[in-house]
Order: sequence, then C-alpha cells, then structure tokens
Amino acid sequence: MKGELLLFSSVIVLLQVVYGCPDKCRCHSSTNFVDCSQQGLAEIPSHLPPQTRTLHLQDNQIHHLPAFAFTSVPWLTALNLSNNSLSDLAPGAFHGLQHLQVLNLTQNSLLSLESRLFHSLPQLRELDLSSNNISHLPTSLGETLENLTILAVQQNQLQQLDRALLESMPSVRLLFLKDNLWKCNCHLLGLKLWLEKFIYKGGITDGVICGSPDTWKGKDLLRIPHELYLPCPLAAPDPESSQPQRPGSTHGVVLRPSENHNSGERDLLECELKPKPRPANLRHAIATVIITGVVCGIVCLMMLAAAIYGCTYAAITAQYHGGPLVQTNDPGKVEEKERFDSSPA
Repeated sequence: MKGELLLFSSVIVLLQVVYGCPDKCRCHSSTNFVDCSQQGLAEIPSHLPPQTRTLHLQDNQIHHLPAFAFTSVPWLTALNLSNNSLSDLAPGAFHGLQHLQVLNLTQNSLLSLESRLFHSLPQLRELDLSSNNISHLPTSLGETLENLTILAVQQNQLQQLDRALLESMPSVRLLFLKDNLWKCNCHLLGLKLWLEKFIYKGGITDGVICGSPDTWKGKDLLRIPHELYLPCPLAAPDPESSQPQRPGSTHGVVLRPSENHNSGERDLLECELKPKPRPANLRHAIATVIITGVVCGIVCLMMLAAAIYGCTYAAITAQYHGGPLVQTNDPGKVEEKERFDSSPA
C-alpha cells in the first residue's frame, strides 16, 4: 500500500514537472486551466504552464504587476486578478497577451491607469475595473480596444468620462457606470449625448446618477434636458504673458494668485448647470386667458355704457338750453320786451 502511495505521489510530482505547475496552484491540463486563487501569493507564480488559457489569481496579496509579468503564458484568454489590493500596474504589465479576451481587475486599490496599459490586448472583449479608487481614465486608454464589448467602471471615484474614450471602443454593448462621483456640469454633456446615442443603438447601461452639484444630486444624467448645459468657458489667456519682460523679473510674468483664484471660481460657477425656469401649467394659463377676456369684456361694456350715458346727457342738456335761445330770437317777443322795459314804473 505504501508503495502505491509513493508511486502515485511520484506521478503527481512528475506531472507537475512536465507541465510546470507551481506549488500553490492547481493545474488542469485537459482544459488548460490554472487555479492559484486564495493562496496568499504576493507575486505572480513562476513556471506557469505555457499552454495555459485560463488563469485565476484572485483573493491573494499581490500589490504590484511588473512589466512582462505574463510572458510565460502567451496563449492566455482569461485572467482574473480580483481582490488583490493591486495599486501599481507597470505600463507593460500585460505585454505579450495577444489572445487575452477577459480581464478582471475588480476590488483592488487602483488610483489611476497608464494611458497605454491595454494597448497590447487587441482581442480584449471584457474589462472589469469596478470597485477601485480610479478618479480618471485617460482618453487614449481604449485606442486598441476595438473588440471590447463589456466595460465596467462602477464603484470608483470618477467625476468625468471623456466621450472620445468611449468612441474609441465602438463594439461596447454593456456599460456599467453607477456608484461614481459624477459631476453633472458642462464637462459631462459629451457623455450624456454619447449615452443617448448608445442606448438608441441598443446598448445597455446602468445609468449615471449625479453626485454634484446639489441642484442635480441624485438625478439621472439622461433625464436632465440639454438646454440646461451651457458651453464650458474657454481658458482665457493670461494678459500678463503678452507684456514685455520687466527689468528684474526672471520670467517676465507677474503672478496674481488672488485674481487667478477668483477667475477660477467664476469659471466654475459659469460651468455649473443652471436650473431651467419651471414651465407654467397649461390649465392655469387657460384660466388666466379666460379671466382676462371676461375682465376686458366687462371693461368694454362699462366704457360703452359710459359713452351712451354721456351722449344722452349731452343731448338732454343741449335740448334744455336750446329752448330759451329760440324764444329770444323771435322779433315780436323782443319788441314787446323793449316796450315793457321802457314804460314808466
């Protein structure tokens, strides 16, 4: 019995030597799958089988990926590095992975990404960067990701996302963006327009919920009307830079921190979304028109009544004063009146 166990152990060791399986990994030669998860690893294992197609390295303690970290597995198609506290990825960390299609970097400590980090992954189809601390994604990050169909960046610190980055990935059909610090000002208008077109073409997204300013906090970016976005102010040239160099000045430019600070504040205020005036209720507007018409009608009737009364009064007055004048003009009456006046008392 002991001999059989010894023989079995020798076979296992021999297979590990042949296939180059690291000590803390489990290698499945039939599926070219290597599982090195939950082993407390601090770095990428060496001597990985070169024919490996799927590599699991999640739930370890890997903090850094050096350049050319996976050159020993050039046929890799799926790589899981989630929950490793990764904070530093060398620019060439994924160099040589021409066939990689799925890359999982969730639940790490990434703050930023080098602009050419994924340029050696032309076949990448799924990229998961969720649950990190990423505050900015370079515009050139997706220049070679023409085949990418799924992009997940939820639960990060993103405030903006350049439309040019998304346009460089024309095959994306699933886009996860929620739980970020989206700042819904003029700089996010490009993302809004792109998302509207993306959804119209059948794309699926979990939406962008505004984190600031307070006017739009908690609102869905796609529900904010376009009219509320003003063009972002252009950076005004420094008037001091065009002046000739003053004697005793090293650079010929006099800095004014207070003025620059105030100018920056004005730009930010101009860039914020302005609430759209609330439209009047149609029912209230119709009621106002009706009331106004009734009032105008009453006023017109009152004016007409006043005009009729005035004309009638003028006619009666003229008739009343017209009688004595006619009598005075009678010659007989005048002569009689004169004899009466000349008779002795």
